[in-house]
Amino acid sequence: MTDALTNPSERLRIVHCFRSPVGGIFRHVRDLIAEQVKLGHEVGIICDSNTGGEFEERLFEELRPSLTLGLHRLPMDRSIGPRDVSILWKLYKNIRNLKPDILHSHGAKGGAYARLIGTPLRLGSKRPARLYCPHGGSVHYDRSKLSGWIYFQLERLLERMTDRLIFVSNYERDGYFEKVGPSKCPSSLVYNGLTEEEFLPVGTNSKASDFVYVGMMRDLKGVDLFLKALPLVHQKCGQPVSALLVGDGPDLERYKQMAQTLGDGVTTRFMDPMPARQAFGLGRTLVVPSRAESMPYIVLEALAAQRPMLATRVGGIPEIYGPYAGALVQPDDLDALAVAMSAQLTGRLKLPKPQEMANRIRERFSSKVMAADVMGAYREVLDNS
Repeated sequence: MTDALTNPSERLRIVHCFRSPVGGIFRHVRDLIAEQVKLGHEVGIICDSNTGGEFEERLFEELRPSLTLGLHRLPMDRSIGPRDVSILWKLYKNIRNLKPDILHSHGAKGGAYARLIGTPLRLGSKRPARLYCPHGGSVHYDRSKLSGWIYFQLERLLERMTDRLIFVSNYERDGYFEKVGPSKCPSSLVYNGLTEEEFLPVGTNSKASDFVYVGMMRDLKGVDLFLKALPLVHQKCGQPVSALLVGDGPDLERYKQMAQTLGDGVTTRFMDPMPARQAFGLGRTLVVPSRAESMPYIVLEALAAQRPMLATRVGGIPEIYGPYAGALVQPDDLDALAVAMSAQLTGRLKLPKPQEMANRIRERFSSKVMAADVMGAYREVLDNS
């Protein structure tokens, strides 16, 4: 696969299609684009126009010079709705005009759009190759519920329009095969990766809060549990507790209202999205209280930066921790989270050694390896079509 990255036989036109330009998916796409542009490929992005704020706009401005196939943003709703028909037609015309060799989709909604469009574009041609990375997506749904059943049936149907699946963790791959069914198309396992500069240690700000949360403001990420745990930590430790929450999302205003009801012993602050490494030092301990994840960049970044962290045992996080997974917290368990936070605040919690964890991440999660494996997947699809 390395040859596919370092000696591409042709200059490819690559379009990345995803809905939400925030969080791990956006980070994953930016890393891939950086490596693909270095190789001389032409790259473009199609994503939602209603998601993201000033922070994401700055990231887009940094990306624009690299996007020779352009940045195309249209309103994309999270759930399925009537507006999807008109959006599909607009996206079809956009993608048709870009004439991509590779249509790489990310997340459930982006994956649906791209594959529904890429299939008619292939009539009479072998291109574009249609690759899909769930990034969790539909896998997070409960198959015992009607909504989950519907999404899994749609995934099964769309798989017929897929040339290759790319999974970012064993958890994601196993969850997909269990809930959607064994794959009828080839698949690859490609871990997310970090750049070398991300392994520089990050120190703690002199005015840091006791705990910091960095990420999307959604219940799926366990932010509500984090807030509810703070007064319990105050009670258990008998001392004031401070927390900083950095990020944006659909439940932000509700969390701000919750924070006002936590009592006198708890101090909370909220800040807009910022680079993760900048946010890490604003708290003495990072808390990742997620109910569901796939292969979260925030965990990789924090461990590479040698930051103290409490994370839940969900998704691909145990794969990241490996033999140190015993340090992870039971997910969706308020008391377990509060106990761990209390032990960390009072110095009684034994976490893995920062340098050992950073070394583990360096060995297994590299952005160059990630890009090489993805390019290898592209080549296999094109060579076998």
